[in-house]
Amino acid sequence: MVYVECDVPVSGGLLLSDDRPRFALSRGVFLRLLGFVHLVAFASLAPQLAGLVGSDGLLPAAGYLERAYDLWGSSAYLQLPTLLWLWPGDALLMGLCWLGIALSAAAMLGLAPIAVFASLWALYLSLTVAGQDFLFFQWDLLLLETGLLAVLYAPAGWWPPLETRRPPGAGARWLVWGLAFKLTFLSGVTKLLSGDETWWSLTALRYHYETQPLPTWVGWYAHNLPDWFGASSVAVMFLIEIVAPFIIFVPPRFRMVRAAGIALLCLLQALIAVTGNYGFFNLLTLVLYVSLLDDAVIARLLPWLQAPPGYAQSGEARPGARRVALAVPVAVLAVLSALTLVREMRRPAAMPAWSSALLGAVAPLRSVNGYGLFRVMTTERPEIVIEGSADGVTWMEYAFAWKAGDLARAPGFVQPHMPRLDWQMWFAALDPQRQAHWLFALVDGLLENDPTAIGLLDGNPFPGEPPAFVRLAMYRYRFTTTDEGVDGDWWRRELVGHLTEPIPRRP
Repeated sequence: MVYVECDVPVSGGLLLSDDRPRFALSRGVFLRLLGFVHLVAFASLAPQLAGLVGSDGLLPAAGYLERAYDLWGSSAYLQLPTLLWLWPGDALLMGLCWLGIALSAAAMLGLAPIAVFASLWALYLSLTVAGQDFLFFQWDLLLLETGLLAVLYAPAGWWPPLETRRPPGAGARWLVWGLAFKLTFLSGVTKLLSGDETWWSLTALRYHYETQPLPTWVGWYAHNLPDWFGASSVAVMFLIEIVAPFIIFVPPRFRMVRAAGIALLCLLQALIAVTGNYGFFNLLTLVLYVSLLDDAVIARLLPWLQAPPGYAQSGEARPGARRVALAVPVAVLAVLSALTLVREMRRPAAMPAWSSALLGAVAPLRSVNGYGLFRVMTTERPEIVIEGSADGVTWMEYAFAWKAGDLARAPGFVQPHMPRLDWQMWFAALDPQRQAHWLFALVDGLLENDPTAIGLLDGNPFPGEPPAFVRLAMYRYRFTTTDEGVDGDWWRRELVGHLTEPIPRRP
């Protein structure tokens, strides 16, 4: 049985408490949901790791670490903190991922939360370092930052109950709340500070739904709504992202005000999720918002919880040495997090030297970050199409499971799974030269019918003998309109040119 204090009656029993908001149950729910997000992240990564950064992958982690050591010497251990230094092979790479899955399940059960979340943080940091370009998305960094704060926020003990008498420390709780504020507020204000005309003119959604990396079929319908609806949506989005986060600073006893603000924040995340695929980002953001709810609100959402007789009168343990010991790391992280917020708002102006030095010192840990998705709107959608040929005359396209390709295929839902190559292909189309180091590794794999490379795609048009040639073509894609869509196509495209000449298979 799980117990909670609350100042409202709910079905199943009367929950007794004074009117002072508590966050013990809130913390327990938050940590278990965060364990679920970790489970999603590790489970999504497991089938992709070998193809992306395994020994036969596009960017082998072992070679990356070897080059780093040749360049930096022993300081590479500090610049690239990863357990893969112990044994940079596929067995340890996959072992870390599967251990992360097991520990995520333990976190969902509430087992030894401090030790488990510290281990999850170390494991995911190790994999993000080894993952290079493929594990450097904002939600990877957000998971690391949230996981580190969870170590400070979690209750002590081997198996503390979902709700504990001892309330969570206010400092650690405010760090979690501050992250929710920083993430949301920066997402809105950086769009305006960038000076991007589409945001200021409220026209960004004319482009966003069709140019985002992995849209959904709902995004097609949203794209075809009238312009006035898109402009209104941008205005409401700014209102939610810039104003609503300040409900964090509303005293918790004003539950209705806070609940209304949190509901708006959650609604925005839900709308983003149904129009585009962003891995586990929306889910993780919603979990951060859950931490803002006090125990009374949680009890309304989970009405089967009830307190035993005398629970409210039993008192709470006094703050101990642990809370005193946490004061220093909490203060340090608060200062660093505030500096990242200021840095994002000052871009491109430089930060003071002392600030840059502090943030640079902790940068290898990837756990104190600034945020701001789509601060500059992409107004066109270039797409790289990989083509293979057996004779250099007839060309066949390689299909990806989720990125735009077949004009008649409806954009689907894949979140919270994160198809990392499909996502990275979006960046490659925007700047092919910058992504060439792994893009041509993919081409080499396709020319050899390498099962590791083929496994990252949606099938193989040359199942028998590998192609004699592969080339990269650049197309410009756009959503069809409601009139054009009568033929069943979701996309229109035009050939821009070829990025490469036909690349022959090595003898």
